[in-house]
Amino acid sequence: MALVMGLFGLIALGLVARAFDLQVVSKGFYQAQGDSRFLRVMPISVSRGAIFDRNGEPLAVSTPVVSIWAIPGEVLGEPERIPELAKALQMDPSDLKQKLQQHADREFMYLRRRMQPEAADAVLAMNIPGVNGQREYRRYYPSGEVTSHVLGFTNIDDHGQEGLELAYDNWLAGKAGAKRVVRDRQGHVVEDLEQVKDPQPGRDLTLSIDRRIQFLAFNELRATVERTGADFASMVILDVATGEVLAMVNLPTYNPNAKLSNNPGERRNRAATDVFEPGSTMKAFTLAAALSSGKYTPTSPLIDTTGGHFMYLGHDIHDVERGGNGWLTPTGVITKSSNIGAAKIAISLDTMLMYNTYRAFNFGSSTDSGFPGEASGYLKNGATWGQREKAIFAYGYGENVTALQLANGYATIADNGVMHRPSFIKGVDNPAKAIVAPEVAHELVKMLETTTQPGGTATKARIANYTVAAKTGTAHKAQAGGYAKNSYEAVFAGIVPADHPRLVGVVIVDNPVKGGYYGGQVSAPVFANVMTGALRLLDVPPDNIGRWYAGGPVQSPSGLVGSKPPEDAPAEEAPADEVP
Repeated sequence: MALVMGLFGLIALGLVARAFDLQVVSKGFYQAQGDSRFLRVMPISVSRGAIFDRNGEPLAVSTPVVSIWAIPGEVLGEPERIPELAKALQMDPSDLKQKLQQHADREFMYLRRRMQPEAADAVLAMNIPGVNGQREYRRYYPSGEVTSHVLGFTNIDDHGQEGLELAYDNWLAGKAGAKRVVRDRQGHVVEDLEQVKDPQPGRDLTLSIDRRIQFLAFNELRATVERTGADFASMVILDVATGEVLAMVNLPTYNPNAKLSNNPGERRNRAATDVFEPGSTMKAFTLAAALSSGKYTPTSPLIDTTGGHFMYLGHDIHDVERGGNGWLTPTGVITKSSNIGAAKIAISLDTMLMYNTYRAFNFGSSTDSGFPGEASGYLKNGATWGQREKAIFAYGYGENVTALQLANGYATIADNGVMHRPSFIKGVDNPAKAIVAPEVAHELVKMLETTTQPGGTATKARIANYTVAAKTGTAHKAQAGGYAKNSYEAVFAGIVPADHPRLVGVVIVDNPVKGGYYGGQVSAPVFANVMTGALRLLDVPPDNIGRWYAGGPVQSPSGLVGSKPPEDAPAEEAPADEVP
């Protein structure tokens, strides 16, 4: 008996010692072990900052959604409920079971991301062991395909992938928080213990884009593509005084709220990333060099375009007007869009002066707008220019530009020769840089105004009660081994009102196959229709009431010299048939 009692005493003493060890000596260790099985640090999702247009209208907002996740082992513990869960998640039961089995050793896996809260609540209400929900946010774009190329889109984790969503991802994204919670054995949160890290919601962003003008440009461009059968089209509208982008539209487009297609061409912001040869719209910058040289004024000297053909170093430079336009002033070269006149002017200029003028207008380099993937275009180094190349460059072949670059160049002319960096953000500090003398810029605007007057190439760009300064362009599209004979870029660049410039617009229509292909036929009407609405929306006062646009006296086409009197019909610029 004594032996037995002694043995029980030792056992009791051992139990007391063990209890003391568990609850006193090793309490911290075992408490940590238990907590590790039930305490978890969970992220606190934050909303991405909203994007607004310049008037405070929402362009991109984040809406709450719920992602369903699971502890695979817990779900597999009740296999009879997997078909029920699969039905609620709109999944195949066998696929769901296989997916769970593949991740059976994990404690976390997503079953379905970004469900609508009502649908997710229905799944959670089934109380299936191991199935839980996590609040997240999904991006929604109220304007859909209208603003998609500017805004871009986010991925499933709400990180920017393209456009301004990508460019300003750090600003918009915010920083997720974290909290420590107690979960039961099924993974459900039963208690919030503490907030480990404060969440920092994303910051809002106000763009320079005017959603109203964006809609005008989109609708007009879409109608033009449908009417002409063009492959694609782009339009850019800039505020002259600030360089802010008021609208940027491309077609074809895509809806960022729907499942994205596998066609990357639909998602490309062609106005900033695609280059083209500008054709006769380049003549404005050739004349900027000419006026800056001191050799030319708007009215002198006269340039002979008689015959309509100019054979120069083995290359036939020609105008569309049969027999040519006779003797033209420099203004007449712009009015009639004479390739011969532009080439002869270029030949007479110092090569580096002409090259430096082009470079000053940012051709051959990015505009630094901050848009992801913006192209720099191409301009050959002036030190390597040959005389024939210089003549061809003068009317827009051999160099590549983007629609944004071209618009920025014309905005510089419109703003007395000073350049602003194109900006997508409203009110950003944007210092100006002088490019050409104010008097040169003023003369150029007056010269460009003649293209919309009788006898010019851009009469279809007229806007009632407003003066318009503009330049049309038509260029053969480059292809492997040369230029396509029957495929064109129809280009238009315009300034309005010409007397007090406020807006600049550039329109590119690629490969129109119905209803003409000249810039003055296809692209100029787009400019006129969009700007008519934009001027009204911005409350820009008219500057041309009662003059020739309204049926009043016809103005003289600014010193145009030719063998024929001006006619109230558009003369078109001639695309070169062959450019080496």
